[in-house]
Amino acid sequence: FWDFLILFFCLPVVIFNEITKKRLLGDVSCRIVPFMEVSSLGVTTFSLCALGIDRFHAATSPQASARPIEQCQSIIAKLAVIWVGSMTLSVPEILLWQLAQDTSPVSGMVTEYCTMKPSSNLPESVYSLVLTYQNARMWWYFGCYFCLPILFTVSCQLVTRRISGTEKKTECRGTKHSQCESHLNCTIIGLTIIYGFCTTPENVCNIVVAYMSPDMSKQTLDLLNLINQFFLFFKCSVTPILLLCLCRPLGQAFMDCCCCCCEGCSPDTSSEGSADSKLKTEMSSSIFFDKPRESPPPLLALGTPC
Repeated sequence: FWDFLILFFCLPVVIFNEITKKRLLGDVSCRIVPFMEVSSLGVTTFSLCALGIDRFHAATSPQASARPIEQCQSIIAKLAVIWVGSMTLSVPEILLWQLAQDTSPVSGMVTEYCTMKPSSNLPESVYSLVLTYQNARMWWYFGCYFCLPILFTVSCQLVTRRISGTEKKTECRGTKHSQCESHLNCTIIGLTIIYGFCTTPENVCNIVVAYMSPDMSKQTLDLLNLINQFFLFFKCSVTPILLLCLCRPLGQAFMDCCCCCCEGCSPDTSSEGSADSKLKTEMSSSIFFDKPRESPPPLLALGTPC
């Protein structure tokens, strides 16, 4: 959902600015767009950490094959912590950016751009905090939004694989449960690889700009900033597709919803097909949530003893 917000709000603003050299919504977009982009990094970072912890608990649970479905209230609470924490850490971005204007010496056209400069109208204590954040922004990006999710995911995967390998020697688990765990681990690894690939250029550019900004022209800095933003848009576009492709139950449910919407849920569908689709959906959801399969009731003897 946050990836959708980035593509829906930030992408049109950036494209409009590059085409017209005018900032859509003016100073508001200069503050909101960086805030949403940094919040997106925080949401992805903390979500990957939460998924890593969940996989670790699945591997270390005494009865991993019989884990109950997590309550909706617990999931909403975790999402609230991730979202509120990410937006709270991104609040300095609102105070850091502001709109500026520049006149081209050749054409004389006035262009608008966003500059990283705290407003002098801020209170002195807030102004000093924003300046401190600006000075530490590069390493904060690199440590929190790049190193943390990658190292956390790699550590959880290594520990999980070690525990799973040890348990496989002592006891044999169900094949379907092992496949489910493997699919979920591959999904998390895939999401981490895409995230690391898309955030590496921004961190490299931040380090280069921090030490070489006096020797770089404004056009070069704008180009690097544009490349970083489109890498973020690429991540927001690829992540949902990757999630639907790697997570089979979620992808199957999405395809069922799309087919249902395209066909208009026509009533002439055979009951056998609907029953088979329902059975597949229930099996997929039970596998995805690690829900223990209920043993079928014993068959009653019918007829005479003969």
